Amino acid sequence: MGYGCSSSHKPAPVVEVKGTAPLSKRVKNSITATEYIVKKGETLYSIAWRSNTDVRHLASTNNIVAPYRIYPGQKIYLSKKAAQTSKNKASAESFQKKEQTVVKKTVASSKKQAYGGSASGQKISKKSSSNSRSTSSFSKKVNQWRWPVKGPVIGTYSSSQQGNKGIDIAGKRGDKIKAAADGQVVYAGDVLRGYGKLIIIKHNDDYLSAYAHNDAILVKEQQIVKVGDVIAKMGDTDSQRVMLHFEVRFRGKSVNPMKYLPKR
Repeated sequence: MGYGCSSSHKPAPVVEVKGTAPLSKRVKNSITATEYIVKKGETLYSIAWRSNTDVRHLASTNNIVAPYRIYPGQKIYLSKKAAQTSKNKASAESFQKKEQTVVKKTVASSKKQAYGGSASGQKISKKSSSNSRSTSSFSKKVNQWRWPVKGPVIGTYSSSQQGNKGIDIAGKRGDKIKAAADGQVVYAGDVLRGYGKLIIIKHNDDYLSAYAHNDAILVKEQQIVKVGDVIAKMGDTDSQRVMLHFEVRFRGKSVNPMKYLPKR
């Protein structure tokens, strides 16, 4: 599944730091509602990240096609049931309006025929378009994973609901943060509370990685990056200390980054 190659180097030291609460306990950022209104600075990827959902699910549910452009004030449905309920409601309202329109047109047409006018209808051609696409059940591999920064691991991944959804790596302010794999920047900003200045990179349709608490962001959204490219400088934005919080997500779900990063 795209695991990094092992080496003969010693494993990275893991040092649990007391007083450093897992990011999930500091973040009151999750979206649990069935509908959401887009705020300035957000992308569909950042919303998918907050709702712990695959971005393709949100895109499909809301009929949004790549490159998934959204705008402030737009309503996003987080479940197909909510989207269908809204669609049914809109269809019912539309049907009522059509009925009223048909009644008016019928009356007008009858009057026209009475005066010798033509009542022939026009043939309406309907173009059917489908935004659906077949998705493979097989995961796509990431060719190469690298550590985003040097330094001891001070916080490890936990699969529990309130656990740390990534790893925390200590360092000094200004240390260079590097892309862990080739990809495209799909979010770069600070609107996700608890993450500080955050970067999210899409590596392929299955994998995303995130880099939180940066002191400075050195890339822009939609920018293509290569593994090892410097993307940020380490900091402590929305954190109790200078460090990098690093996450990997597979199809919208958190996974243990240590399973992908090479041993060192």
